[in-house]
Amino acid sequence: MSNAVEIRDLSFSYPDSASPVLSRANLAIEEGSFAVLCGPTGSGKTTLLRLLKPEITPAGSISGTRLLFDTPAESLDLHDSSINIAFVFQNPENQIVCDTVWHELAFGLENLGMPVDEMRLRVAETCTYLGIGPWFRMRCEELSGGQQQVLALASALTLHPRLLLLDEPTSMLDPVAEKEFLSLLFRANRELGTTVLVATHRPEAYRAYATCAFALEGGAVGPVPLEELIATQRPAEYNGTAAGDRVVNLSDVWFRYRRDGAWVLRGFDFALARGEMRALIGGNASGKSTVLSLIAGMHDPQRGKRMNALAKSQAYLPQNPKALLARESVEEELAEWSSSCGYGEPEIAAALDRIGLADARASHPYDLSGGQQQLLALEKLLLTRPDLLLLDEPTKGLDPARVDVIASELKAARDRGATIVLATHDFAFVKRLATSVTLLFDGQASATLPRDEFFSRSWLLGA
Repeated sequence: MSNAVEIRDLSFSYPDSASPVLSRANLAIEEGSFAVLCGPTGSGKTTLLRLLKPEITPAGSISGTRLLFDTPAESLDLHDSSINIAFVFQNPENQIVCDTVWHELAFGLENLGMPVDEMRLRVAETCTYLGIGPWFRMRCEELSGGQQQVLALASALTLHPRLLLLDEPTSMLDPVAEKEFLSLLFRANRELGTTVLVATHRPEAYRAYATCAFALEGGAVGPVPLEELIATQRPAEYNGTAAGDRVVNLSDVWFRYRRDGAWVLRGFDFALARGEMRALIGGNASGKSTVLSLIAGMHDPQRGKRMNALAKSQAYLPQNPKALLARESVEEELAEWSSSCGYGEPEIAAALDRIGLADARASHPYDLSGGQQQLLALEKLLLTRPDLLLLDEPTKGLDPARVDVIASELKAARDRGATIVLATHDFAFVKRLATSVTLLFDGQASATLPRDEFFSRSWLLGA
């Protein structure tokens, strides 16, 4: 069987970079494989995937050989690349270009000049498989982060590509949606013969599907048994102490984004005590991000009452860390609030060391990997020493070592008295760090329990 992907002695460096991202790397993936690519945050996984899609190949110095179905990557024109190779970005906001869901699904097919009847069939099939039907005619801006990621994935699958490249494709999906999507990927791989290459920090999710696995570190790529990768994902647990008086309260809150839209929250009640580390969990579009935005004061309830005693000392990490990054260098980002918050160069240097960006202090934040941007944005907030931290998917796109860094940082913040609320699908992170859990369903808080009690009573998540 021929190879879908083959790279030989591939080296790549970004402009003005002190060291190469890839150094004489070699990789071969047989056509029809389901391949998993792992590596530390910032190791170059996204860069490697982009080098396999000619129209999004990053600017920089390239040497070596890149073959896609035995054709040199630089020989593929836009039409051939679009037909044969689909790419799903780590952040769906970087991919969605149309105003409505149905238009986004058809956009790539329209650009290829596909007949209308074939477009309708492909869109309908993909919507059916992924359960998109209920929000098929919604505006993209109304979708939750998880729904946007599903849409980006669906748009790629409508193309029926020979090679599907995915960068952390399930990082914003709840466990049920993740299993459904991976099942669809498996069907595309096995039944349609689509070659799948996915970069991930969670190889255990692919145990039932992957046919091969590779590790990227230090600029080199090599095959590795999947079980060996999975064995490195065992986190430590941080136990918390009792919390104090109530500092946040939402009472009978109703909220929707449009006057004629569906209610996201309906009679929602939420109480948070000082020193808690509360995890908000629930399916995609269950309202987790909405709760954070209401607590932060970014939106006001249409009905009900809100109290936030820590509003004057709060920090909010959105799903897209780029919303917090506006300076010309990593160092300038961390220094932005130094004068108003009372920290200086020693604290900035220590922060750079903690998040592994000491050698990238002069780099533009947008030149970092998605995981590195996540770390930078969170560290920028933590330097202000807020009393209330509101975090939306804080471990998204991070390898286990960087998740450990965040866990230690949040534990230290709580030890000094901070109160923390995090919306997440990362249940391993919840188990190791949270003190309490709120499950959102049908616009309400269906259950709020101490962490251990919640997982002991949950028949789906307790294992």
